[in-house]
Amino acid sequence: MLTFFKYPKAEEWKNILQRPVMEAFELREQVNTIVQQVRKKGDQALREYALKFDKAKLDNLIVSEDEFRNAELKLSVQLKEAIERAALNIRKFHESQQLRESKVETQPGVICWREARPVEKVGLYIPGGTAPLFSSVLMLAIPASIAGCREIILASPPSSSGEIHPAILFAARKTGVHRVIKSGGAQAIAAMAYGTESVPGVYKIFGPGNQYVTAAKQQVSMDGIAIDMPAGPSEVAIIADDSANADFVAIDLLSQAEHGNDSQVLLITTSEKLGKEVNTSLERLLNELPRGDYMRNSLKNSKAVLVHDLESAVALSNAYAPEHLILAVDNPNRLAAGIINAGSVFMGHYTPESAGDYASGTNHTLPTNGAALSYSGVSLDSFIKKITFQEISREGLQELGPVVETLAEAEELMAHKMAVTLRLRK
Repeated sequence: MLTFFKYPKAEEWKNILQRPVMEAFELREQVNTIVQQVRKKGDQALREYALKFDKAKLDNLIVSEDEFRNAELKLSVQLKEAIERAALNIRKFHESQQLRESKVETQPGVICWREARPVEKVGLYIPGGTAPLFSSVLMLAIPASIAGCREIILASPPSSSGEIHPAILFAARKTGVHRVIKSGGAQAIAAMAYGTESVPGVYKIFGPGNQYVTAAKQQVSMDGIAIDMPAGPSEVAIIADDSANADFVAIDLLSQAEHGNDSQVLLITTSEKLGKEVNTSLERLLNELPRGDYMRNSLKNSKAVLVHDLESAVALSNAYAPEHLILAVDNPNRLAAGIINAGSVFMGHYTPESAGDYASGTNHTLPTNGAALSYSGVSLDSFIKKITFQEISREGLQELGPVVETLAEAEELMAHKMAVTLRLRK
């Protein structure tokens, strides 16, 4: 179960909080080969990789209208209604982020402002392996559509029969995706980055994925294709005091461990008694869950840390910078102000991380692997650019012009100075 560390000193935190390490060099070589083949051979490479990795023989890389219609027929009414309810909450939360900025008169006659414009072409990657993440379609396509992105392309790996999971297609149709590509892994990222005969090239790529997808996103970003954020294995940290329910804590840890063998979970607690109860709950719940054996591998990367007080717990969490942080404490609001490094925070005993993964409204595409030290999760802002505007009147330039002339001359940029001087002479 969880490896326990009792009252470690601050200088020991770094070693305790280490994340699983990927074999980077060999991975980059493999991904580079795939990317170059897609750039060279286009659709042909995508078909070859679909056959190699997905065991799918594809005649058409693009999902057809018939496939969209058939997908909807395959889903239960209950699932379709749940997807639509989640979509409403996600849309409501992201629409609230549409903020119109005011014009600012920095001095008389000098007016400056910013206006939002959408990223015109975006690519969304949706994993379809051990778990088809149709919820990620909602999290990415909804803010993209609110932002007004002109072209929203979605790529997801096909099954061996050449089909995309029906829930992914249903969510794509409900959220305004313009084209769905049957392609997964590094090859899908390369196709969206550089374009092929069937896949339009995009300006920014979003979405979770395995280490090959992550490496491909990093590689194409060096060619000027924007990506949402650096990514690593999924993770959760839980700060718990003696008011926490051991079963709640254990199942929250397991729900994150369920994402993959390289996922990591971290329990930080002030109660040694709770820590022991959580380990007992983990063992029992693992035997009850269908993916229990799979999750045991994830727990090999996972740890529990016993600390003296909640202030130390917050400091330890900030050093870790978790993707998800659950505050399973008696008064979570008291701790919230001290949280400075986290992707998304879940407050109290009745706010499971899975609610944010699916339907509360917040986005679940979040910084991992310590990126929360400097990155935010995906939001409406991720799909827009802010362009600055300025307008100076004749009178405004008469006041501001001499300042610009002085500064330009001091930097020995005389054309800059003359651009003002010529206007002032008029």
